[in-house]
Amino acid sequence: MTRPINIAVLGATGSIGRQTLDVIDRNPARFKLFGLTEGVRSTNREAPYFVHGQAGEPEFDTKVEAMVTDPRCDLVVVAIPGARALSPTMSALRAGKEVALATKEVLVMAGALVMKLAGEKGIRPVDSEHSAIWQCLWGEERANVRRLIVTASGGPFWARPELDLDQVTVEQALNHPRWSMGPKVTVDSATLMNKGLEIIEAHHLFGLPLDAISVCIHPQSVVHSLVEFVDGSLKAQLGRPDMRLPIAVALAYPDRLPGAVPPTSISELSGLEFHDLDETRFPSVRLAREAAAKGGGHPAVLNAANEEAVNAFLAGEIPFSGIVSAVERALGAFPGCGGTLEEILQADSWARSYVRQQDGIRPVG
Repeated sequence: MTRPINIAVLGATGSIGRQTLDVIDRNPARFKLFGLTEGVRSTNREAPYFVHGQAGEPEFDTKVEAMVTDPRCDLVVVAIPGARALSPTMSALRAGKEVALATKEVLVMAGALVMKLAGEKGIRPVDSEHSAIWQCLWGEERANVRRLIVTASGGPFWARPELDLDQVTVEQALNHPRWSMGPKVTVDSATLMNKGLEIIEAHHLFGLPLDAISVCIHPQSVVHSLVEFVDGSLKAQLGRPDMRLPIAVALAYPDRLPGAVPPTSISELSGLEFHDLDETRFPSVRLAREAAAKGGGHPAVLNAANEEAVNAFLAGEIPFSGIVSAVERALGAFPGCGGTLEEILQADSWARSYVRQQDGIRPVG
């Protein structure tokens, strides 16, 4: 019998991290918790590596580097939120580890660099949308793929055209109709910026041009994404809105774990809806496409400006509608740069400083 796979979980106390621990716990013959990182909250877990603190702190970063490069570690689950996940992801890939990636920002900021490090083995996506596309592409020739269709729940506001987005409260923005996620990701779902980030991510993960990746609103969140082939056929991956399924797929690949989630009954598939995305009301997807097309440091500016603007909204400093406006201003003001890691990190820093200091973000009220 082969030994269990040693797994390090970066961001173990977040939503994805906790569900990853659950998948590991329910499959002790297959997986073993090798290491984890915690922030403010505690998991009360034991592992050979246990790192407490925040990414960016020298002691924390040094311990995480040792964990993800340890020869005994087989697979690293990256669920640290935001740009802080980039450095440990790249360290794990340089060490030849399998990486299951839940953090969009890693590929948004430095997709070309990260995928080059990943090489032929690639990266195992944990996002439900990218996991769905990944599963639909198993055994398929990429030359036969015409288009990727990323589904979106639409968040809490897409079906409320009468709602003044200037007046949206933090509580309203965090009231996601389908998924239980952290505050930043939930706000991104409300602005639809998450779909803009996912287009960039899919572009790097699957090697398709940006104009071959589209978004549609699917409020039931049963169809997690679709692939359209050159012969006109569509392939979709369906299932309950339960993140344990894409996590299990990423950990066990190329196998499937029995009972990862309860099966979806046929009766649950009735009444599925699909709608076009209104990019005038939700311009974040357009901004993401434009940033990705310009390349260099522009995607990093998009991501960093969005992170800072979301934080400002959550702190009550700007209105909900000010999030995407701040991102657009930052992209418009960015002088541009190349695509080396140093330049990308400088672009990230520039965007954060710009959003914090600009006068264009008006206080709420």
